[in-house]
Amino acid sequence: MNSARRLVAEGIGTALLLAIVVGSGVMAEQLAGGNIAVALLANTLATAAGLVALILTFAPISGAHLNPAVTLALATRKVLPWAEVPGYVLAQFLGAVLGVWLAHIMFGLPVIQVSTHMRSGIGQWVGEFTATFSLLIVIWSCSRYHPQTTPYAVAAIITAAYWFTSSTSFANPAVTVARALSNTFAGIRPVDIAAFIVAQLLGALVATALFVWFTDE
Repeated sequence: MNSARRLVAEGIGTALLLAIVVGSGVMAEQLAGGNIAVALLANTLATAAGLVALILTFAPISGAHLNPAVTLALATRKVLPWAEVPGYVLAQFLGAVLGVWLAHIMFGLPVIQVSTHMRSGIGQWVGEFTATFSLLIVIWSCSRYHPQTTPYAVAAIITAAYWFTSSTSFANPAVTVARALSNTFAGIRPVDIAAFIVAQLLGALVATALFVWFTDE
């Protein structure tokens, strides 16, 4: 597959993922009447459904990483050449920002925003580590032993992590940065980004190392 096509597919897939996350968050908040649990449930279901569809659509073209942590993990295992990592990561970050802006346009919100939603503290950071660790261990195991189930398993673990982690499972550096540009239900303050990304990368690293140990590779 042509490199440009892979990168465009990766960018579009990530943009649609963020449009789903942010857009469904806006819709959920508007319709939930102040019930945060109902809003989170709606946001969760839309994200999970979107993930299955996006992975099935873009995996044959770009691999549907949609996540710099996944891209970096694949490169450490030589599944993806390191030379391709910068293009993938750039496409993911650009796509994520464009997806947030698309959601704002669809709902008649100011396109340029900065979130004021505080997400900080040890509990949130451990939540992000756990969410990303869970995501990567699922990806590694399913892609090796039953790859046809991977899209559904990824959506399932993200659905669970929305609810069992304190951070509601960002588990993705591009998603984290882009959500800082949305002062909506899904937002995160820019000042909270760095700690989230460190926790995410650590979670991905530990999951990858553990799976290597599991499989004696």
